[in-house]
Amino acid sequence: MLDRDIVAEYKLDHDFLSEIYSLPGGHEIKKCIQCGTCSSSCPLSYVMDHGPRKIFSLIRAGFRDEVLRSNTIWYCSSCYTCSVRCPKNIKITDVMYALKRLAVAEGKTKGKKAVVLSRNFARMVNTYGRNHETELMMRYILEAEPHHAFKFLPQGWLLFSNRRLPLLPHRIKNIQQLRKILKKVDELGEI
Repeated sequence: MLDRDIVAEYKLDHDFLSEIYSLPGGHEIKKCIQCGTCSSSCPLSYVMDHGPRKIFSLIRAGFRDEVLRSNTIWYCSSCYTCSVRCPKNIKITDVMYALKRLAVAEGKTKGKKAVVLSRNFARMVNTYGRNHETELMMRYILEAEPHHAFKFLPQGWLLFSNRRLPLLPHRIKNIQQLRKILKKVDELGEI
């Protein structure tokens, strides 16, 4: 059942469901029986403003802004527990990725620290072929939490002093091949 405050606050988009059906994995929402297995299986549902089951319900009802501004799609840890346990074999994690891409495309990610982390992680992989933790951490802190930068110093120093935080990045061999693959995936809209 949808909360009346949500209905009053958000404009319904009756084409949203059709649009989601056209996204990779989006058509599987049709199979959802609202059993709640996904939400009860999710290890991060306690921090989500809506569990996966409610996200599917909101999509069906046309609450575009509520879905795309939700923290649920950003807290999805891609563990696939929901997909494995779904009695209808819905690839819920894939739907969450599709919703993330749509939220980014529509600029509905303001204030989302996960977006900063995701964007910079993708930048690292494209640049080096792998993550460079030191640079990722510095970029994240400067973009997402510049006013709290100093609180990260003790942890950073501990990691560095234990040789767990390399100063220089390492590039993989044949990075051009990886970049071609990533470009093709991006063109297909698969991740």
